Amino acid sequence: MRSLRSLLFIFLCASSFACAAEKDYLITIETSHGNIVAVLFDDTPAHKSNFIKLAEEGRFDSTEFQRVIKDFMVQGGDVFTKEKLPAQEWPTLPAEIRPTHYHKKGMIAAARQGDSINPERRSNGSQFYIVLGKVYNELELTTDMEQLQKAFMKYIELGSQEELKNQYIRLYNEQKYDSLTTMLLSKREELEKSLNINLTKDFTAEQLEAYTTVGGTPHLDKEYTVFGEVIQGLEVAEVISNLPTQRDRPIEPVYMKVTVEKMPRKKIEKEYNYSYPNVE
Repeated sequence: MRSLRSLLFIFLCASSFACAAEKDYLITIETSHGNIVAVLFDDTPAHKSNFIKLAEEGRFDSTEFQRVIKDFMVQGGDVFTKEKLPAQEWPTLPAEIRPTHYHKKGMIAAARQGDSINPERRSNGSQFYIVLGKVYNELELTTDMEQLQKAFMKYIELGSQEELKNQYIRLYNEQKYDSLTTMLLSKREELEKSLNINLTKDFTAEQLEAYTTVGGTPHLDKEYTVFGEVIQGLEVAEVISNLPTQRDRPIEPVYMKVTVEKMPRKKIEKEYNYSYPNVE
């Protein structure tokens, strides 16, 4: 009888855990321009639990989207400045950079200090950004643009490429940067053959699909922790990104209030047309 009771207890505990696991936290970021709704990823547990804790304690409330850049991202949640904590005392989180989470439009990631003073890529303990970015064509996406630029500058110093060099200088002086990019990409194959180099950047099929259809900021991949995703209200972030700014800060402050609600995952999927990654 005792064994049966023990088994029943274990079964009930397991069942309770399974039921609890079927629920998730729905994040709502309220602004004067509308609401942004998001979920956070289970495989970035430090970032997820930290964000939920700050939200439940009301510490995000009345912070701003203090840095916004059109076609790039909107950043906010500067809790520690609001609380007048000295910058040297701001908490950080260990990096949770996962290969399955990349900077597709709508993703939520943690801000951080640069590698020179933060080689471990630890995240700021409160500030986050919502990815906007742009849609890429496949050639641009799969080309190592930094290496292409270096190879191109080396190539146009050849005496035989004086006309190409003059064309580059003219476009640069006219600030026609899109035309410059097009010109560089048109010379990629020629440069690879001439200089015997490989200028290819590798992306998964899923990333290629995302960046060439939805868009994003692929150059940030593997550099910052992506820990959540907007599932409704991404257009609100776009509105905020288009506001008049001074030094990337909206002239008219955009304050936020962040709330969390526990909700069955199935309900989140149904109501927000969202599919959880790797849900069994």
